[in-house]
Amino acid sequence: MIIGLDTSVVVRVLTGEPGDLALVALDYLQKRLKAGNRVFVSDWVIAEAYYALQHHYGASKKDTLDALRDFLASPGIEGTGEVAAVLTTPDLESAKPGFIDRVIHRNYLRSGAEEVVTFEKAAAKLPQVRVLAP
Repeated sequence: MIIGLDTSVVVRVLTGEPGDLALVALDYLQKRLKAGNRVFVSDWVIAEAYYALQHHYGASKKDTLDALRDFLASPGIEGTGEVAAVLTTPDLESAKPGFIDRVIHRNYLRSGAEEVVTFEKAAAKLPQVRVLAP
């Protein structure tokens, strides 16, 4: 069986809050993994969790990225897109372009785009990017 996790489940697992829901999420996840199920986490879910952990739980960018990196490295957890690769970027918490812009970029290239167009000057560091100027 293949299972896709929603942001609400991922955030409960990562924060342990609220306690009763976190226990339900952890129990479910452990049972599925023990049963040999594949557990998928999409780039959208990781992006939502990235913002939720910072804005609702007060986590720093570094702590958030570390938690997401560790979660995706957990045995049996599989990212469905480009997030896992982006999370390997050194000093990602201060990198320009940032985490979400890098995920967007990699998703476009993975989808076959030959060029990614933006006004964000920092994106010029990435391959196949055209920065538009006024």
